Amino acid sequence: MKHRRDIRNIAIIAHVDHGKTTLVDALLKQSHVFRDNQRVGELVMDQNALEREKGITIMAKNTAVMYRDVKINIIDTPGHADFGGEVERVISMADGCLLLVDSVEGPMPQTRFVLRHAFDRGLVPIVVINKIDRRHARIAEVLRLTQDLFLDLATSVEQLDFPVLYASGKEGTVTTDPSAVGVDVSPLFEAILARVPPPQIEDGPFQMLVSNLDFDNHKGRIAIGRIWRGRIAPRDPVICIGADDTMTRYEISEVLTHLGLVRLETEGVDAGDIVAVTGLKEVAIGDTLTSPDCLEALPRIQVGEPTVEMTVGVNTSPFSGREGEFCTSRQLRKRLYKELETNLSLRVQDTENADTFLVRGRGELHLAVLIETMRREGYEFEVSKPEAITKLVNGILMEPVEQLVVDTREQYIGVLTEMLSRRQAELTDMRSDGSENVRLEYRIPTKGLIGFRSAFLTATRGDGVMNTLFLGHQPWQRELQATRNGVLVASEEGKATTYGLDNAQGRGSTFIEPGTVVYEGMIVGLNARPQDIAVNVCKEKKKTNMRASTADIAIKLHPPVRLSLEQSIDFVAQDELVEVTPQSIRLRKRLLTQHARLRVASRREET
Repeated sequence: MKHRRDIRNIAIIAHVDHGKTTLVDALLKQSHVFRDNQRVGELVMDQNALEREKGITIMAKNTAVMYRDVKINIIDTPGHADFGGEVERVISMADGCLLLVDSVEGPMPQTRFVLRHAFDRGLVPIVVINKIDRRHARIAEVLRLTQDLFLDLATSVEQLDFPVLYASGKEGTVTTDPSAVGVDVSPLFEAILARVPPPQIEDGPFQMLVSNLDFDNHKGRIAIGRIWRGRIAPRDPVICIGADDTMTRYEISEVLTHLGLVRLETEGVDAGDIVAVTGLKEVAIGDTLTSPDCLEALPRIQVGEPTVEMTVGVNTSPFSGREGEFCTSRQLRKRLYKELETNLSLRVQDTENADTFLVRGRGELHLAVLIETMRREGYEFEVSKPEAITKLVNGILMEPVEQLVVDTREQYIGVLTEMLSRRQAELTDMRSDGSENVRLEYRIPTKGLIGFRSAFLTATRGDGVMNTLFLGHQPWQRELQATRNGVLVASEEGKATTYGLDNAQGRGSTFIEPGTVVYEGMIVGLNARPQDIAVNVCKEKKKTNMRASTADIAIKLHPPVRLSLEQSIDFVAQDELVEVTPQSIRLRKRLLTQHARLRVASRREET
């Protein structure tokens, strides 16, 4: 077996917010792929607006740098568990991995997830303990915990032999000794060249597995992947082997390689490199591009099954079509099925109702990012509350279960224990650092996590971080108890007034401000009691000829509670929907009229 000594393919994997993209910034800048006078800013790989707003990597991306005449292809992967499908589909292009671990937090749930996949693929690991300049860094303990993780997951003795580097991604320095001050990232480059094996080269005609897709308005669809065998050049004929072994013949238009943030057109690329090719009208992730002389398909990319589902349908509120550009079921269906081309963890299927579609994903954030993306593209629709996906195994109803890790202060242990016990969580571990910081680990069914994130932030006053990891399935336990009070529902259509909202705030907290246009059945607040209440927020004060001297003094209202898209999805109950438009996010009842809701409630009581 031959090797290409002039290339290294490496994936950067870690838990969310452990500094992957910041470290990639340092690698790019110190490899001099940018001009000296070029202004590139920070987090240059996160070019998506949502990624910059949320501060996390959502999509896996490719880049490359040159170091000592060796091309290092770098794959930046997401760190959030909901986007684990992105890791699963691109990790096949790499021969080694940089496992980043935060010097304070240590190994987290997603660290275990990505390391397990790296070991399954046979990748050679390099451990980088990042953020060593943090105030409460515990480098020695984090290294010990990382070694324990390797002992737990390793499948061979060779995987336990890994180098450890210490980095400050923000400062752009890496060192082999945590007590020494780093100068630059050259120790990391040297470790990559020394430890990551060069790609193996097979003899034979061209063969490539499509691991990613992109689109250009002029070049059309762009297929990205690693060449496993042979060579590809412009105008070469190729056969695309699809999921059902269908074969389509194409001619390659352009062959592009990565360097920094750009793709460079080239006259040909040999096996071992990661390339992007154009000229393919229909191609999907997991397809094999091969020479017509040897029609062999590579194993398709396998990703984990989704755990959460929700319905996405045409907006049926009285305000339908006012704010969105794409509102019909045909447009909505086309967009959802188009997402399947690049989002391998997603599942979409039609329902009995032609205006409603069932969408399944890895978690609430996975679905929320899709909804926010469609909203910004001009789509208008409504979504239901997410539900855990159950399945029958040997006649037993099974539900997904996850590991929940909570980092917070000791003062919140009581309230969190009470909240999570109602959600069927089981405490499996609790550790304190002696400074009133505590880490709680739970085993909790996925249904118990739905709607918990916003309640957790409220209970801990924002002084807490939660992370989850899918563990598997367990027998269904029971339905959850109600975890939310009732809501205030608008009883009439019109504009909300200060007087009407003042009366509503006597019942609970409100979500809207004066002047907001509402319709009957729209949720305008949260009741202080378990029951739903219909309120007239459009009510105006009666005008008379005789008034007290204080009558015209403005009524002082409490500021409205503003719910984000993710919080809205968490908040709604089974009989409620979230109306999503490019301009607004509204909460509403499925049945808009009070009469219809009372009729359904009475039927439920009779049965």
